[in-house]
Amino acid sequence: MHYKILQLDDGNAGWWSDNGGCHNSGVQSILVVTFPFFALVLLGFVAARRGMLPLQAVAGLNGFVLYFALPCMLYRLGASTPVGELLDLSAVLVYLLCATAMVAIVVGLTRRGRIGWTDAAFGALVGTFPNTGFMGVPLLVALLGSRAAGPAILAVLLDMVFTSSLCIALSRLGRNDGQGVSSGQAAKNALKGAAANPLPWSILIGAVASGLHFMLPSPVMKTVALLADAASPVALFTIGAVLARSQMMASTGQAQAAPWREYVPVAVMKLFVHPLLVYGVGSAATLAGLPLDPFVLTALVLLAALPSASNVSLLAERYGADNGRIARIILVSTTAAFFSFPAAVALMSGR
Repeated sequence: MHYKILQLDDGNAGWWSDNGGCHNSGVQSILVVTFPFFALVLLGFVAARRGMLPLQAVAGLNGFVLYFALPCMLYRLGASTPVGELLDLSAVLVYLLCATAMVAIVVGLTRRGRIGWTDAAFGALVGTFPNTGFMGVPLLVALLGSRAAGPAILAVLLDMVFTSSLCIALSRLGRNDGQGVSSGQAAKNALKGAAANPLPWSILIGAVASGLHFMLPSPVMKTVALLADAASPVALFTIGAVLARSQMMASTGQAQAAPWREYVPVAVMKLFVHPLLVYGVGSAATLAGLPLDPFVLTALVLLAALPSASNVSLLAERYGADNGRIARIILVSTTAAFFSFPAAVALMSGR
């Protein structure tokens, strides 16, 4: 068995074998990569809880990451990734099928009692949408090498455009009070929101630059690189601060309390059912003859094993869902992922 070590710009290496498996360097090696990511989330959480970071500053951090740092990181990754890896139809089919199945599963299991269509739909979104942008892209590149950027960027686009629009449309089905918009209009609004998001555009511009072999002028590229390098640590720190803010709002009665039965099962489905589903569907598709690269399947499984995306909380608040419940799902999944994600990496390493 021969292993290729993928050397990154920052000196980190990903582990990937020629026979389609991930080189298992042991739990310690995995933790060396994953621990700093979750440690930064914890630091952001502690900083907000202790008052070292004013809660009013969290929105500013979010704005910096969303409009400056993360677009530069995604542009740089898109510009350095071959266009063919961003247009992997096999990966698109597997990921969309699993996302649709996860939405159906979560809605089917949770829409009962006081949880109507709106809360069930946003529970499905937070149970299906991994934190790919803020956490997944830099984490997978650190683990698997720069080749993992293609599947990660693809997942960001699909979740922002397809999964979000589907769940927002579903959330409107139960609105019979005359105050809500139709599911079709909600889907259109979701697509408009995705179009106004700078992340898809930064990916698209990077892909065009890659296809045209276009290089930014050196001073501009250095500026982009500085912002891109700041994306990962600031985004992770911000995730922790957002989680702390949500918990503090719930404890002071500013957010609605929810019993554990309404949020823990969704977090469990996100961390365990979602990656198992992606692995099962991807493996079955490969056996059926779909040309899905084993490396891409591994990347998709690990993306599915990530905790819930923190931006779902903002969407839930905008559309009138129980944001306290959504925040708790994000908090539980992020906390538990400190243990479950390294375990998923170890399992995929040994397959």
